[in-house]
Amino acid sequence: MVATLDDAKRNAIAVKLADLKALQQLAIENERLVLREGLDAEIADRIRDFLKDDEKNLGVLETVIGQYGIQAEPKQTVKQFIETAQKLFQGSELSLYEKVAQHELLKHKIVMGGLIVHKAAQKVGADVLLAIGPLNTVNFENRAHQEQLKGILEVLGVRELTGQDADQGIWARVQDAVAAISGVVGSAVTQTSDKKDLNIQDVIRLDHNKVNTLFTELLQSNNSQKIQEYFGQIYKDLTVHAEAEEEVVYPRVRPFYGESDTQELYDEQAQMKRVLEEIKGISPSSDQFKDKVRKLMQDVGDHIRQEESTMFASIRNNLSTEQSEQLATEFKAAKTRIQEKLGVVKA
Repeated sequence: MVATLDDAKRNAIAVKLADLKALQQLAIENERLVLREGLDAEIADRIRDFLKDDEKNLGVLETVIGQYGIQAEPKQTVKQFIETAQKLFQGSELSLYEKVAQHELLKHKIVMGGLIVHKAAQKVGADVLLAIGPLNTVNFENRAHQEQLKGILEVLGVRELTGQDADQGIWARVQDAVAAISGVVGSAVTQTSDKKDLNIQDVIRLDHNKVNTLFTELLQSNNSQKIQEYFGQIYKDLTVHAEAEEEVVYPRVRPFYGESDTQELYDEQAQMKRVLEEIKGISPSSDQFKDKVRKLMQDVGDHIRQEESTMFASIRNNLSTEQSEQLATEFKAAKTRIQEKLGVVKA
């Protein structure tokens, strides 16, 4: 019988993603507190820009975690770090310069965590690399923030020591550094960095791309343990995706997509769930196993094509940008609840 086995490496990445989300939330808290410190206009504007980016990137991280498919808790050491940092930022022990210095170190911690997840994903599997793809946006913007914070620290440090303003030429050097970073990784994020959030079509398409990659990896593998792992992830991902669509998306689109077309999507997913249960009861070494998986892949592919053509077009024609983004938020929240209900959670 095929089991939905846990893979240690994938679970370790899930914990690291949970760490990043918690640290990103801390960055937002820090920036809100720093903005209360009576900053001059230029520095305050830069911190507000950071805050706007960080609030958006928290949503990106939530998308990545839902897409990855494993809900996890941050490590205890990360929780302790956050608790200590919160006390320092909320207290009066640190000067403004020292608080911003601590924030720059936090940004470094987030950047390195994001880069490590990206590199680890390259070793674990194409589906994992695909799932964490939007993390590139977070990595880039936090790296750019880090460079600008160095400039802010120079201004604040000179002001704290001398009572005078530093040479404002620092901002030009900061912009040069940010431009250099953009030249390396900017192309990876330009398509999404100006968007407030992913819309429902974006989020559903991410799920579709991931499951297609998993099907390909499974069918190309001759390692029974890896085949079992891939099917376990397909089983979990398709189950969560289908339930979230049926809870959030299909009821929303039914009035304008049409009763018969929407019911067809429900029926296709009901059949998909039945086939998943059949495959779950077959040994991966059986000749039947891959044949069943190929048939499932074809059926899921037909379902995907319908959603990405006619349903997506109907959504574009009937929902505003804000409504589509809100539907994406509700869909992601539903996926998280379903993952927790199904036990797709690692501490």
